Amino acid sequence: MLPHGSIQEAEAALGRSSLTFAETVWFNYSATKSDYFLYCHTTIFVFFIFTLAPLPLVLLELSPSTGFGRYKIQPRVHLSFSEMFRCYRDVMWIFFFLVGPLQLLSYPTVKMVGIRTGLPLPSGWEIFLQLLVYFMIEDYTNYWFHRFLHCKWGYENIHRVHHEYTAPIGFAASYAHWAEILILGIPSFLGPVIVPGHMITLWLWFVLRQIEAIDVHSGYDLPWSPTKYIPFYGGADHHDYHHYVGGQSHNNFASVFTYCDFLYGTDKGYRHYKKLLAKDEGGTIKENAVTSG
Repeated sequence: MLPHGSIQEAEAALGRSSLTFAETVWFNYSATKSDYFLYCHTTIFVFFIFTLAPLPLVLLELSPSTGFGRYKIQPRVHLSFSEMFRCYRDVMWIFFFLVGPLQLLSYPTVKMVGIRTGLPLPSGWEIFLQLLVYFMIEDYTNYWFHRFLHCKWGYENIHRVHHEYTAPIGFAASYAHWAEILILGIPSFLGPVIVPGHMITLWLWFVLRQIEAIDVHSGYDLPWSPTKYIPFYGGADHHDYHHYVGGQSHNNFASVFTYCDFLYGTDKGYRHYKKLLAKDEGGTIKENAVTSG
């Protein structure tokens, strides 16, 4: 809850003649709401992202004969509506009984590390730079946690659930064993803990992170995707190979960028596969891959 009773008080406290438009909107919305209520928005946003963001991919999956079919990374693997709904149902079960409650109970930590709700609002550059730091921290730590989950014990007891989808779909981004949700949730929280920012930045972080996870599990390599312009971004093609190879995979562990896989040599199989595809004019290598997958 903001400590100012009116916009005039807020302007006086900031030493300004007026608030920005965004700050005025934020004041009008948040002035009488508790910080905990504002933090609860995170859970609501994540729920809607889980539910709505994969829907265009569902339509693509159900319409393989359209022109978009040529962008399917594993074109011979298509799931029915009932199979995709079952995946969504299982994800929602985890969300309502684990993810959501954990987010709501984590509020004391959020306050302790210094996530703020007051004025002034961060600038666009501040938000951008903090989000970049969050993505870098999450990507690096997730890489090593993910590699651990591919050791024999980690895979057989936990991570194999996520790899039930050898040709991933958007809803499968959060389809995982409950223990994996806890383990890989740590990298997502590390950035805001190390570099705390405004509540709006935290909202954007969790929304963008979920959208990114859905994108890399989409199963489609769309050439006009704006993510094509992000340096070192792995994308769906990079992560799809990881799912295709499955439990024995020692390739493409990174969640967002490709530099960790390159630096630590865990993209050699993927790069070799891409070279073979480039030389395979008839498409027999990919045909065999998707058939056996």
